[in-house]
Amino acid sequence: MQWYQQLFDNFAVQYERESFVQGTVGEVDFLEQELSFDKTKTILDVGCGTGRHSVELATRGYSMTAFDLSTDMIQKARKNASGRGVKVDFSVRDARSFRYRKQFDCAIMLCEGSFPLMETDEMNFSILKSIHRALKPGGKLIFTTLNGLFPLFHSVKDFINSHDSAGQNHNNSFDLMTFRDHSDYEITDDSGQVKVLKCNERYYVPSEIRWLLLSLGFTEIAIHGAKLGAYSRHDTLTTEDYEMLVIAEKAKI
Repeated sequence: MQWYQQLFDNFAVQYERESFVQGTVGEVDFLEQELSFDKTKTILDVGCGTGRHSVELATRGYSMTAFDLSTDMIQKARKNASGRGVKVDFSVRDARSFRYRKQFDCAIMLCEGSFPLMETDEMNFSILKSIHRALKPGGKLIFTTLNGLFPLFHSVKDFINSHDSAGQNHNNSFDLMTFRDHSDYEITDDSGQVKVLKCNERYYVPSEIRWLLLSLGFTEIAIHGAKLGAYSRHDTLTTEDYEMLVIAEKAKI
């Protein structure tokens, strides 16, 4: 079992207490702007976790389809949707190889939902490829991912220290040849059990993201800084941004 599968096994309740998932309303405000507040748009949420973006969008009248690799997270997402009185088509799927019979107007993949957690670059690319297939011509992809400019600009030592904001990451080893961050991550799951996970995350620089998306047939690619709960096209990506916000459209032809 890979580290990201272990992480989300029996972790749904604790996950919703994490600081990095507290910006849902502001993030959905931005998504609505990108959709021009068109409630007829169909949206796919890739790596949806406990469904926080999907449920919020559903409460605002959007047709939502969402999936995650974790059964526990999907079970919690269904409870969250029921508690808010909305319907979301939740399912357990693998972002690297999923297929739907229909295509969508928009796909979102936020807070490192699937990408870039995979253990190889090929797997990360397959996620983008699957999303491209799932979008209608002219459909929009909105996602966030780890910003490789941050560790590239800062010394590895400073990067590791700043990366440890929650006091939970230890023994980091950032590889400048692969842009992969290897670290030990300690969590306490919903049963009170302490786990130490061997994490392996891929950081990307903007030029890589542009090349990956262009090679698949995406156009109108925009890359910005991603600020928790306050996504905006006005935020220029800098070396101080830990995450980047990426917006792209599938070619209409």
